[in-house]
Parts: sequence; C-alpha cells; structure tokens
Amino acid sequence: MLHISRRSRAVLLATASAALVAATLPAPVPLGIGDPLFPHLGNPGYDVLSYDIGLTYPGSNNEPLEAVTRIDARTTAPLRHINLDFARGTVHSVEVNGEPAGFATADEDLVVTPHHAVGAGSPLRITVQHTSDPRGTADGGWIRTPDGLAMANQADAAHRVFPCNDHPSDKAFFTFRVTAPRKLTVVANGLPGPRATRAGRTTWTYRTRHPMATELAQVSIGDSAVIHRAGPHGLPVRDVVPVADRKKLEPWLRKTPAQLAWMESKAGPYPFETYGVLIADTDTGFELETQTLSLFERRMFTGDSFPEWYVDSVMVHELAHQWFGDSVSPHSWSDLWLNEGHATWYEALYADEHDGRPLATRMRDAYRQSDGWRAAGGPPAAPRPPVAGQKISIFRPVVYDGSALVLYALRQEIGAAAFSALEHSWVSRYRDRSATSADFAALASRVAGRDLSGFFQGWLYGKKTPPMPGHPDWRSAVPPRAHKG
Repeated sequence: MLHISRRSRAVLLATASAALVAATLPAPVPLGIGDPLFPHLGNPGYDVLSYDIGLTYPGSNNEPLEAVTRIDARTTAPLRHINLDFARGTVHSVEVNGEPAGFATADEDLVVTPHHAVGAGSPLRITVQHTSDPRGTADGGWIRTPDGLAMANQADAAHRVFPCNDHPSDKAFFTFRVTAPRKLTVVANGLPGPRATRAGRTTWTYRTRHPMATELAQVSIGDSAVIHRAGPHGLPVRDVVPVADRKKLEPWLRKTPAQLAWMESKAGPYPFETYGVLIADTDTGFELETQTLSLFERRMFTGDSFPEWYVDSVMVHELAHQWFGDSVSPHSWSDLWLNEGHATWYEALYADEHDGRPLATRMRDAYRQSDGWRAAGGPPAAPRPPVAGQKISIFRPVVYDGSALVLYALRQEIGAAAFSALEHSWVSRYRDRSATSADFAALASRVAGRDLSGFFQGWLYGKKTPPMPGHPDWRSAVPPRAHKG
C-alpha cells in the first residue's frame, strides 16, 4: 500500500485548497504599472527587496534549465492576486510565505493566488519552482553561445528568464546560485560567494552589493577564462572571455583601469563593487551595460571591421552606463534618454580627448539630423512606443546622439563648470535609485542657480530642435517624412 506521510498529506491538502480558492476568483488578467512605452511591464502592489535565483544548467543550451526563484518583497497595497512578469518557462509550483499558492498565466504575467489575501505593508516571500528556457525567438533573455549561455535582458526580457517585477523602477538585491558541469565557468553580477563541487557539478554563488534593475541581470555559463586585475583605488576588475581568445584580447582588456579612472574624473567614484567586460562569441548586433559586467560581442575585438578609436569609445559607452542607467536607473522607459544620452556623451567626449575626433563636429552633425530624428521617433524624453513586434526599436538615434545633443546644449547654456557639478551631483544624489527626466531638470536648475524649465521643455519635449546656445549658425537639415510604426 502506498503510504503518504502526514507532512505530504498536509502539503497536498494546502495545494488543493489554494487551487480551489484560485478557481473561485475572477480569471487572472495581466497587469502593469502603466509605463508609457511598455504598459504591461511591472506590477502594482508590492516592492521587491531581493531576488535569490537558482539555476541548474544541464550541459546543453538547447534544453530548459531547472530553476527556483525566491522573491522577498513588501506589499504596498492589499493583494488578493500577486502578478509577476514571466514568460518562456514552465511553472511547477508556487509558494507565498511558505504556503502553496494557486497560479495561472495571463499573457506574459504569472498570476499567483495565495490562500489568504496579503495586507498592505506585509512581508512577502514568493517561491517559484520553474524552468528557464533558452530556446525560442531572438527577442531577448538568454542568448546562446557555442559553449553556453549569457543574458541580454534589456529592455523587457528579464521575465523571459526568471519571474520578476520587470521594470527598472523596482530595483532589488540579487543572489545567483548556478549549478553547471564542473568543466564550465559561471560568472554573474556582483562578487563571488561560496563554491561547491559534487558529483561532477559545481554550484557557483554571486551576490550584488547594490540594488539592480532586472534588465541589468547577467549570468555567463561557458568555457571561459576569468582574468583579474586592479582598477582605481584597488577596485576588483574581472574580465570574462573565451579561453581560446585570452591572449588575443589582452590588449583590449588592459585598457579598462585607465578608462575607469577617466570616467571617475568626469562623474565621480565608480558606484559598484567590481567591474569588467564579458566578451561572448555571439552576434547580437549590440553591446549591453549589464551591471558590473558589460556584455560585448567577440567580433568587436577580433576582426578588422572596427577601428581602434571606435572600439575604445564603445567600451567607454558601456562603462559610462554603470553610472548613468545602472546606478541611476530610469524611472520609466521614457526616461531612457538619461541612460543613452549620457553614455553617448562620454563616448564622444572620450573620442575627442583621446583620439582627436572633435566633439563639436559630432554635435553639429547631430544637430543637422535632430529634427529628422524627432520626426521619426519623437523627442528625447517623449519617445514613440516601440514598433509592433520590435520592442528594442525604442533604441533610436534620438536617444543616442539626439540626447547627447541635449547635454551639449545644456553645457553651452550653463557653462562647463556648472555642467560638471551637475553630473557629479546627479550620480551622487540618485545613486542606487531610479530617477526621472523632471528630477534631472530640477537638479540642473538648482546647480545653475536659475530656472531651466523652459530650456528643458524645448530640448526634451519639442517637436523641433531649439537653437543651439553659442552656435546661432547651426542649422537643421530638412527632416524626412515621419514614418508610422
């Protein structure tokens, strides 16, 4: 006769009870926090404090990983349902505060129904047993490499890897526990913790010391070399590269400490516990500022397609994001210009100071094109929504050079000394937080000692590019006809 223990019977009863409760409530629906560009991202009613993500890599990137995601949060409103963003995985079970809970899917939401409603201001621990599937369309999340996996979650794809509140306004601490065959190397955001090997498999642990947006999470699994060196003030710098390319890549890798020192001279102390580059053998078409470990394509460094000055400036672009976009995150995706405009600004400034490529020339060219960019994609702080089925289409020229142009105009308007003070104050005041375009405009006015609201209204929200301070001769080209998307 099959014997079921008392504990097992209790778990089965609780699970059945949770399912019964879920069945008697209205059908689950996807929610969101109303982001202008991604209205269904994020979820109301709670604030995530930390994620603890356990992943078991089977040894092949063509199979799902078994996973456990534990979320510690605090409710900000009474909750009968708890919505999480999650897609591309199978959910095995869910617990809320240690008790089995019902669950269902609605679009790209996992809707959890605890046995009892959770009151406002209450601690909330959600444990999801699930799979994480690296297969599927190339729309973000896991990216497969010849020897394993890496992540590319911007802007809305972290929930294709693990259940989460997938919006940069809800930053949290992260712990990763990744088990993989012992021959492989695992690296993730933050600093390493304990490592244990058993039966031919190694479990690696990494923890962040600063809160992080979900879109900046990174886990690399592969045949990798990890190269350590010291940065400014003894900062640990670790680079992760394919083993076969270690010597070939060293001339590029050793540039990072000097680039860090240069960025610190422009924006203040580096804001995190470690930095480095992850060079993956993949063809994504982009590089990505994953927190403490920026992702780059191998072809950036190993081919003859890109001149040295260009690669240097792209390395600085992703490094600058650690201050602008990672440490200070956008409060909504319409604030993306604060990320990309600043990273492009420092990319261009570095090329000006180190490679003789004048900043003013690049900005004059951007000014000529700016009206066309605004017509096609909207103004910097009010961009148009992404094209249907192309979510990364929010990364348009207007949020890169078009937004660096805003910063150039601001420096022209308030002077180089005030602009430098603003940059240092911005990353200090909003460190480890998210912030808005209005926050930046208000701080700029305080630093400058005068009201700049009119300046920012025109430069951030105007359909036409305002006149450039100090350059009355700069002219815009005739804009192309705006396309509908």
